[in-house]
Amino acid sequence: MKKSDEIWIDLMEFGHRIGCHQMESRSFSINGYQFPVCARCTGVILGEIVVIILLFFSVKINFVWSVILLLCMGVDWFIQYINILQSNNIRRLITGLMGGIGLTYIYYYLSIYLINILIDFFK
Repeated sequence: MKKSDEIWIDLMEFGHRIGCHQMESRSFSINGYQFPVCARCTGVILGEIVVIILLFFSVKINFVWSVILLLCMGVDWFIQYINILQSNNIRRLITGLMGGIGLTYIYYYLSIYLINILIDFFK
């Protein structure tokens, strides 16, 4: 077995462990290797990375926009789930990116809120 095949198998197992369905038709592939996570999960992971970088430079969006971004991903998933409109991998990637950004900012704001509660509690 080639080393690249072993790495791909390990990545696929990791993608499965983090909860991705890994459907081939909903995943990107490069050189015959399917991504270890689907297009939407790829977008979410990229969105999370983007927010970490943005927060490092103190760039923030407000909580309401964070929720709206997360809802965009949820709406895309829902209209596909109930068979109103079939999504495609590019739209899954984009709405996943939006959802990842929104969710990570929500985590950020919730963390700040909880930290402030703890600070007030111990004053």
